Amino acid sequence: MGYILEDICFSYENRAIFSGISLEMEAGGFHGVLGPNGSGKTTLLDLITGHLKPQNGDILLDGRPLDDFNAGELAKKCALVPQDFRVNFPFTVDQVVMMGRYPHLGRFSAPGAKDRELVDRAMAATGISDFSLRHVTELSGGERQRVVFARALAQDASCLILDEAFSNLDIRHTLSLMTLAADRVKNNGLTVVSVMQDLNLAARFCRSLLFLKNGRVAAHGTVDEVFTESVIKEVFDVSSTVYFDETINCKQIVFLK
Repeated sequence: MGYILEDICFSYENRAIFSGISLEMEAGGFHGVLGPNGSGKTTLLDLITGHLKPQNGDILLDGRPLDDFNAGELAKKCALVPQDFRVNFPFTVDQVVMMGRYPHLGRFSAPGAKDRELVDRAMAATGISDFSLRHVTELSGGERQRVVFARALAQDASCLILDEAFSNLDIRHTLSLMTLAADRVKNNGLTVVSVMQDLNLAARFCRSLLFLKNGRVAAHGTVDEVFTESVIKEVFDVSSTVYFDETINCKQIVFLK
């Protein structure tokens, strides 16, 4: 069923971010969230993960009001990969990834064999097994980003929320992790909601695109429906040429001077 937002209003102090937006993001889809700086992309993620609460309107997750979930239940449903992961204590990579299993452990319970297996699989999938015993404080920004991605995978939630999660990664690891997420959408029914800046990557991997501008929904639909020159012009105020790339079998964009 996924997410349903009904007439959501949200303001920071006296600055309105959303004034009555409604939309639906179906379960088992890869949803890209795009828009210029200040359009409300991260605020939207904070709302659907329960970090912020709207002043008006309702948010439903799998048909159930988000407010009905306690923190533990929500952590089993949604795993977040933030844009910039910072930790000052010298936890090892393995310890940080194991933190993804905490919502599934009882009070005072130690991780079991299943937890260990999921952590090992998440580290292998993200290519960080070789430095599992290194301290996260010693890692580069890109390496830390892969660690927090692995932590989210180990959380084994039904929805993966990515807040510009690829901004610190080189293109090789970006493609690797996006392919990993897309495969889990296709094969395991994972729901992915990803704030992105790279329009070509969004068109290549996402099933639907949500364009935000000034706190409103400028366009929302499949890539074929909304990845157009007119939408790009309206949202970003830049001219472009959108074409179909037969090599990768999807729409792509070239920006004009």
